[in-house]
Amino acid sequence: MLDRLFKLRDNHTDVRTELVAGLTTFLTMVYIIFVNPSILGDAGMPKESVFVATCIVAALGTAVMGLYANYPIAMAPGMGLNAYFAYAVVIGMGFTWQAALGAVFLSGCLFVVVTLLGLRSMIVDGIPRSMRVGITVGLGMFLALIALKNAGIVVANPDTLVKAGDLHHPAALMAAAGFLVIVALDRLRVRGAILIGIVLVTVLSFFFGGNTYHGVFSAPPSIEPTWFKLDIKAALSAGILNVVLVFFLVELFDATGTLMGVARRAGLLVEGKMDRLNKALLADSGAILAGSVLGTSSTTAYLESASGVQAGGRTGLTALTVAALFLACLFIAPLAGAVPTYATAPALLFVACLMLADLGEIDWGDTTESIPAAVTALGMPFTYSIAEGIAFGFITYAALKLLTGRARQVKPVVWVIAALFTFKIAYVGT
Repeated sequence: MLDRLFKLRDNHTDVRTELVAGLTTFLTMVYIIFVNPSILGDAGMPKESVFVATCIVAALGTAVMGLYANYPIAMAPGMGLNAYFAYAVVIGMGFTWQAALGAVFLSGCLFVVVTLLGLRSMIVDGIPRSMRVGITVGLGMFLALIALKNAGIVVANPDTLVKAGDLHHPAALMAAAGFLVIVALDRLRVRGAILIGIVLVTVLSFFFGGNTYHGVFSAPPSIEPTWFKLDIKAALSAGILNVVLVFFLVELFDATGTLMGVARRAGLLVEGKMDRLNKALLADSGAILAGSVLGTSSTTAYLESASGVQAGGRTGLTALTVAALFLACLFIAPLAGAVPTYATAPALLFVACLMLADLGEIDWGDTTESIPAAVTALGMPFTYSIAEGIAFGFITYAALKLLTGRARQVKPVVWVIAALFTFKIAYVGT
C-alpha cells in the first residue's frame, strides 16, 4: 500500500529509509515548537496556545505536502518571518497581534491566488539555471551559518559582526565530534549516519552538557486563546498593507527557493523543473492560511528538510513521518525538548557542505551568469535572509544582462521579479 501511495520503488527507496529520513528531518527542526512560542510570546501572544498551533500547523502542512505532493519536504512556522511578525509589525509598528495574523491570512490568500493561476510555477520555470545553482549554494551557506551558530562555534561580535565562539565549551566540542562522526559514517556508507550523529551528541549532552531529563509525556494546553483570533478588518487598513506585501514577497521566495534547493538536492528536479510543483506550492499556500487561523506566523517549507533528503528521504512518506512526530509533540514535548540545538548542528553543517558542491556547475567564464549566482549565494547568509539573497541575485542578473546588451536572453518573468524586488527595496525597504 505504501509503495503504491508514495511510489517508493520508482524513487529507489524503501519504508525504513523514509522513516529514518523523517526522524532525521524532525530532529533538526523540532526546535521550532519551543522557539516560535518564545518569539511570538514577546508580541503578547499566549505562549501555550502558540505551542499547540505550531505543532498542529507543522503536522498539517507537512502531511499535505507528503500525501498530496509526495515530496520529502517538511513545513513549519518560518524563522525570520516570526521575528518580523513580533518585533517589526507588533512591537515596532504598534499593531495588535490579531491584526498581524490578519496580514498573514491576506498574504496567504494572495499565495493561493498566484498558485492557482500558475504564476508561482511560471516563476520557478523562468529561473535561469545559474540562479538555481546560486539558490542551492546560498541555502547551503545559510544552513552552515545556522549550524555554526547553534553549536556556539560562531557568535556575534559588535566590531567584526561575527567571530569564533568559546571552542573549549562542551557544546562546541560535542558538535565538532558529532560532525566528524557523521562524515566518517557517511563515507563508510553506514545507513542512518546523520541520525546516529544526532543521537550520539544528545546522549553525550546528558553527561557533559548539563542536559536534564524532564520526563516524556505532558498534556497539551488549550488553543482557544489564539484560535480564529485574526483581525482581517484591521489588516486591511492602509498602514498594514505594506506588511502584507512584505509577508507575501518573503514567503514567496523563501518557500520557493527552499523547495527548489531541497528538490535539487534530492534529485527531484527534472531538466530544472519540479514535477508536481503546483501541488507542493498549494500545500505551502494552504499551510499559511491554516497557521493564521490556528494562531501563528507564516508557515513555510523548511531548509532542514535537506538533512532528511541526505539520509535517503525521497518521497512523501518522509514528510508524513515528520507530520506524525509533530502531532506526537503535543503530548511528548519534554522528550522532544531533550535534543539540544547543538546536537542537530553537526547534521545541518554536513548537509550544508554537500550543497556547496553545486558551485562546480556554474559557468564562471560568463560573468553575467556567474556573478548573479555568486551574489545570490553570498546574499543569503550575509543578510540572514533567503528572500533578500534571491532579491539581490535577480536584480543583479537583470541589470548585467541589460548593461551588456544581452537583454533578449532574459525571460519576461525575470524582468518582473527584478522589478518587484527593486520596488520592494526602494519603497518598502528590506
